[in-house]
Amino acid sequence: MSKDRMAGGNLIRWKDHPVQFVREVFGVVPDPWQVDVLEAFPHCQRLAMKACKGPGKTAVEAWLAWNFLLTRDQPKIAAVSVTAENLADNLWSEMAKWQQKSPLLKAEFEWTRSRIFNRASPETWWMSARSWSKTADRAQQGATLAGLHADHVLFILDEAGGIPDSVMASAEAALSSCKEGHIVQAGNPTHLEGPLWRACTTERALWHITEITADPDDPKRSTRVKAEWAREQIQKYGADNPWVLVNVFGKFPPGSLNTLIGPDECREATKRSYRAEDVASFARVLGVDVARFGDDASVIFPRQGLVAHLPLKYRNIDGTQGAGVVARKWTDWGADAVFIDDTGGWGASWIDNLRRIGHQPVGVGFASRPNDPRYDNKRTEMYFEAIEWIKQGGALPDVPELIAALSQTTYGFRGDRLLLEPKDQIKARLGYSPDDADAFALTFAQPATRAGMGYGGNVRRFCITEYDPLEDA
Repeated sequence: MSKDRMAGGNLIRWKDHPVQFVREVFGVVPDPWQVDVLEAFPHCQRLAMKACKGPGKTAVEAWLAWNFLLTRDQPKIAAVSVTAENLADNLWSEMAKWQQKSPLLKAEFEWTRSRIFNRASPETWWMSARSWSKTADRAQQGATLAGLHADHVLFILDEAGGIPDSVMASAEAALSSCKEGHIVQAGNPTHLEGPLWRACTTERALWHITEITADPDDPKRSTRVKAEWAREQIQKYGADNPWVLVNVFGKFPPGSLNTLIGPDECREATKRSYRAEDVASFARVLGVDVARFGDDASVIFPRQGLVAHLPLKYRNIDGTQGAGVVARKWTDWGADAVFIDDTGGWGASWIDNLRRIGHQPVGVGFASRPNDPRYDNKRTEMYFEAIEWIKQGGALPDVPELIAALSQTTYGFRGDRLLLEPKDQIKARLGYSPDDADAFALTFAQPATRAGMGYGGNVRRFCITEYDPLEDA
């Protein structure tokens, strides 16, 4: 009997509506978050599931794989995981489990330990299990998904939190030559690098992201994870424990004890909003990071109280031009304090030109002496105050480069004082300079206080306190 006859003419409908496929072929009702993923699949090239422990993400991967195998003509699917053993024990066994629930799939496809293929077209209609050796280098890892060419291709990256970026690069390359291509990745947010982390941060605009939590107090939590178990873990280890963040809340951890903040905490800050009157009594502050090299950007970052606004970015401008754009923003916004990075003298021209036209910016040396003796230098102090501001309810603009830089910056100690890692190390890890983060941190260079409202509704100027611009480290 042909596949079309066995499917009862439902192939087109199942292709467009994977939720109906799951209900009718497997006889199960997906959870609400699973419905979200299934419905998005026909319309999105890239799907990512950032999940807590045990919500049923592997089942969704298997449902999508079976749907793609059944409803596309001559499709090819490649699946990988962090190890060959992990793939065999999880996704590959899940494929076998769901095939056994469907007479249609058992009749049409053959399951083996490394390949699932259509009985009528075994050479051109298949899904393969792929892996790399434990000693493989970057090029060998990337070759794991290379060479997949067909009109309909699907890549599944299981436990994507620990999969190398080079593997994802091969999958992305294959999308350029097919009629229909998809990448589906799922995993626990265990790493602050790799495909899952990038999909949820710097490349978020390219991906359909589904975030799955077992938080016992979240009404949208996964019901497959027992609430009692989740509460026990929180009570035992604490809500901020990295293991709890990953396995219960489905959030990226700080990565190690010396990471400033996790990306999920930053993303939460982008969802906050305040009314203008909530921050009207606070100083309007500009942080200005001046570009040092041709590929870096000069950034002007506005902040008022608990609200940080979208930054302005400029490339390849000199001190005269830079002073001009700062002066314009200073006047138009009514800024009350402007702090400019003067590390190594890079901002000196900007500062001098602003002073020539009547403004009084404050130059800040990142290596200069901090106000608080707990910190080794001014840069470290500003970053820690910025992170504390986020944790106390600050609202961030949705700038992926800012979130990535903040969540990838680490610290250590010099003697008994806290010290951030060098900027060039952060740049090497990110692939770009953390200019947004530096400009944002500069808004915390010194406290700026509001004197109050004058008669007739005119705002009196703000004053910068406890700061000596001539002080050197």
